[in-house]
Amino acid sequence: MLSLCINYSTLAAQLQPDSVKQLNEIIVTESSQKNKIRSTSPLQSISGNTLLSITSLQISDALKYFSGVTIKDYGGIGGLKTVSVRSLGANHTAVSYDGIAINDTQTGQIDIGRFSLDNLETIALNNGQSDNIFQPARLFASASVIQLRTKSPTFKENENLNGMFKIKTGSFQLLNPAFSVNYKINPTLKTQISGEWMSSRGDYPYILYYSQNKTDSSSIEKRKNSDVKNLRLEGTLFADFSTKSRGSVKTYFYNSERGLPGATIYYNTTSFSSQRLWDKTFFTQGFFEHQINNQLAVQTKAKYNYGSLKYNDPTVYNVEGNVENNYIQQEYYHSLSFLYRIFSQLSFNFSSDFSWNNLKTNQTDFSNPDRISWLNVLAGKYVNDYFLITGSLLHTAITDKVEIGQKGKNHQKLSPYVSFSIKPFQSEDLHFRFFYKNIFRVPTFNDLYYQRIGNPNLLPENTNQFNGGLTYSTDFDSWLSAIIFTADAYQNQVKNKIVVYPTKNIFEWTMLNYGKVEINGIDGSLDVHFQLKENTRLLIGATHSYQKALNKTSPQNKDYNHQIPYTPRISGSGKIGFEFPTFQFHYSMFWSGHRYTENQNFSENRVEGYSDHNISFSKKWNVTENQVLFLFEITNIFNHNYEIVRSFPMPGRSFRLSLNYNF
Repeated sequence: MLSLCINYSTLAAQLQPDSVKQLNEIIVTESSQKNKIRSTSPLQSISGNTLLSITSLQISDALKYFSGVTIKDYGGIGGLKTVSVRSLGANHTAVSYDGIAINDTQTGQIDIGRFSLDNLETIALNNGQSDNIFQPARLFASASVIQLRTKSPTFKENENLNGMFKIKTGSFQLLNPAFSVNYKINPTLKTQISGEWMSSRGDYPYILYYSQNKTDSSSIEKRKNSDVKNLRLEGTLFADFSTKSRGSVKTYFYNSERGLPGATIYYNTTSFSSQRLWDKTFFTQGFFEHQINNQLAVQTKAKYNYGSLKYNDPTVYNVEGNVENNYIQQEYYHSLSFLYRIFSQLSFNFSSDFSWNNLKTNQTDFSNPDRISWLNVLAGKYVNDYFLITGSLLHTAITDKVEIGQKGKNHQKLSPYVSFSIKPFQSEDLHFRFFYKNIFRVPTFNDLYYQRIGNPNLLPENTNQFNGGLTYSTDFDSWLSAIIFTADAYQNQVKNKIVVYPTKNIFEWTMLNYGKVEINGIDGSLDVHFQLKENTRLLIGATHSYQKALNKTSPQNKDYNHQIPYTPRISGSGKIGFEFPTFQFHYSMFWSGHRYTENQNFSENRVEGYSDHNISFSKKWNVTENQVLFLFEITNIFNHNYEIVRSFPMPGRSFRLSLNYNF
């Protein structure tokens, strides 16, 4: 379920929402499918029971069912997992956790593997930006946004305590216990505490072929140094001060140790990576929202984030006999937003965000940079029975400071956005939509200051996004209950693309504004719902993506008009689910066409396409007033050791078994 901003209630009330609750006047919570159809920019979401039923262990597994999404996965449970949307790269994809963006100034890439599915109510992906204009300026400042919304406590009448305990186990010695406890302190305050532990040896078998065409000899090996252990703890205090005021404070802690498996090597199976990575993340964030009167609302959000990263490689041939790098980054962030409704159909928002980031390391002669960011946005929205129009103008000011060496350039830029959706017929839920967005990506600390590679003279990547599409849904009073269809064509133009490029030799590289990329594509999705009996449903869904992402840097280059690395031309997913009152069966699959590892699309750089098929069975029992859920999953049922990144094989067939107790 997705929550709509208060200024959207006029249109939403016409659509028979699933539930309505009193909160800061009225906020309507309605079907995510309705949101998907009416959105001016492509919106995809998975929520509620669907998150439990699809075959997913981590958020990256769930995102594979979204069109236009490419997951870069280095294999195994503990492998780094980043998201690229419409070939723009992980740095252009923001991740929001309960309405506040997660930031990594060092790399610009968010490892979504550190967040749990068990604690989520909704995963949503907006291309461009959301139609909800009452949000922080930072959520306007990216090409796409992944929104992770955690569960909020709900209580029955006269109930003060409830929660969930779960234990999951499976192949490769997977152990994943989790819990969540909700407690109502009084009518105003309620709290939630959740946590989980996950560990796995990750020593899955794979077939090592001794030629690229896989026609010569091969052997069966086991993945090494692919183990992972991580702990997540999270606590939230919710406050409903009145019908016009609410707020929350959340504290999050994550601690992980993992091995970094090396690339598979022909005829040298005894050699393997010994690299280790320790990752700690702690943040506290809070928000407060108040409805001053019928026209004006104010919202403030704040966050402190501390992250440490330790990397060790004991096999490096140097004086010390190993390499150990330690990085610590901190962030202080504050956002203030004002929403003003001129009348019921027209509203404006002004948001101002300030953040301070720094990075420290144990490396000698490191720049130790600080960055101050100030973002201001003015956004507006108009809605009636036939039109939904949004627009915004974002101003970004970035200032860097360093202790040693040359600092990066300061940046100021205006970034416009406009979108609209038209419903031409009152009787049909058919919408045509369009959006344009100009956005830029400031170089990260690694881009600017990484030793022997960073380039402080880098310019930001500049991106123009164009999207046009249509959406359609219809409901039936028969066994065929609903059809939901979306199709979008888009073009992304990237200038000053930041790439790593060799200088004197293969051991000396630098970051350069070298590239121009033009991306043309089509995304489509179809969902069909069948109501077979009163409490029995058949759900069928599919997505398809076509992406032609070409290097347009220079006609004189050999890679001109070649597909950019690790971007499949075609990809998609499908799912079928049978849902009975106490039993569910789901089949899902996702597939990808071939990709290339380098800029030049030669056969020796080609990575073959793949398909991954999964099934799950779940059964529910009611024990007195509590509920027990049993879930059995088989992933990659055809046992295909495909590769997303060359020489990093993914696990073959595996099994998972989980037991949930809700009290």
